[in-house]
Amino acid sequence: MQKFHFVFSLLIVSGLTWADTESAKIQVVNDIDRQSGKLIEISDQIWIFAETALREYRSSAVLADYAEAQGFEVTRGVAGMPTAFTARYGSGSPVIGIMGEYDALPGLSQQASAVKSALEEGAAGHGCGHNLFGAASLGAAVAIKQLIAAGSLQGTVVFFGTPAEESVGGKVYMLREGLFDDVDIALAWHPDHEIKADTASSQAMVDIRIEFKGRAAHAAYDPWNGRSALDAVELTTFAINQMREHVRPSVRMHYTIADGGDVPNVIPEHAGLWLWLRDSTHDGVNELIERARKIVEGAAIVTETSGELKVTTGSYEMLSNIEGARLIQRNFEWLGPMQFDQSELEFAYEIQKATGKKQVGMNTTPEPFDDSPGEPEGGSTDVADVSWTVPTLQLLVTTAPADTPWHAWPVVAAGGMSIGHKGMLYAAKGMAATMVDLYMNAPARAAIRKEWLEDKDGREYIPYLAEGPPPVPEQ
Repeated sequence: MQKFHFVFSLLIVSGLTWADTESAKIQVVNDIDRQSGKLIEISDQIWIFAETALREYRSSAVLADYAEAQGFEVTRGVAGMPTAFTARYGSGSPVIGIMGEYDALPGLSQQASAVKSALEEGAAGHGCGHNLFGAASLGAAVAIKQLIAAGSLQGTVVFFGTPAEESVGGKVYMLREGLFDDVDIALAWHPDHEIKADTASSQAMVDIRIEFKGRAAHAAYDPWNGRSALDAVELTTFAINQMREHVRPSVRMHYTIADGGDVPNVIPEHAGLWLWLRDSTHDGVNELIERARKIVEGAAIVTETSGELKVTTGSYEMLSNIEGARLIQRNFEWLGPMQFDQSELEFAYEIQKATGKKQVGMNTTPEPFDDSPGEPEGGSTDVADVSWTVPTLQLLVTTAPADTPWHAWPVVAAGGMSIGHKGMLYAAKGMAATMVDLYMNAPARAAIRKEWLEDKDGREYIPYLAEGPPPVPEQ
């Protein structure tokens, strides 16, 4: 009983009973079951569309259309991104936001099969489960909307359709436009191979484009008259690799040569590098940027070229919220474990065998609560940027077999069949139940905000964002 002491105390302070909140939670769970067929249909549509960053026209439309049909006030094409939208219902406080993503990853096309087999060779696929992400979040928002419409909850619910998480950071542009400014608390979830109230941070990162300009010349007849921009790129990558020994273990640096010139027999007068830098904190990333800037300057001097380093976008580290995570954990425990049938377990075993993992099946029980997760394991997200503007709660839910390689074909496969569907619906229920707590329990909201303010400690959020509009590709 001790683990329920906190929530009972808050309910007493707020004048509510456990029965009040449980009744509302039962209603939202039932409503998600009512929506389940439509949510699976939407998720499968987005899985088939598999549209990459800022190209998610059909994926965003199917979500926005459903929100509109459910009575939300939908605003499309926000923050300069045709595939971004907001869907709002209700009035007054509290304003609870919930985020949904729907962008796919290039080159990961896969059938809903335990054998690696592309649906369309070279096409994109949902290797991060974002087809499930947007559908579950919108399902939770709709369930909450029903209670607001019935007068059972007071306040406003806002669904944020956020594109381009994988490469551009759509939420950062939405933050720049002030779209989260009136939100009291925001929620997100992510597909995973386990069920967990997410208390871990994420890595801060920046997306950098480096360009060198030199002087062209005939590579055989008079190479001494040329100044190779590609030489400058190669010196830059060499210096970055030398730097790896002299950075903290938390640092990650990865790049690709985006432009290596045109043909071998012309000294390249232009060349470019696409570089990502990560660390546990944005302060650490800022130090890396300055070191990279010096490398670029040095490479330009040595090769007698000119070089430019430009930060195009990036993300801060996540400000995780322990008070909010405790609410999520209690709702997971209230929901109980997930259930998978024998055919789904066989699918999981086949995936694990194909990827060299132990054939252990599925993680179905919520993980123990961890209030001291330590350094982030790796990976970045623009959800973290939202967490610097508004207190943000995040949960993880099983949508793929245990130990499944992420950003890979097995996640695409599981996300297009019943394993992913079940995880999506469980996530929707977990978020909706947690949102019930947030609407009905003012002391809980206050505790979450207090922790957020203490963690932020007055630090200003300055986004890693180049001036100008989002880089929307031509249709």
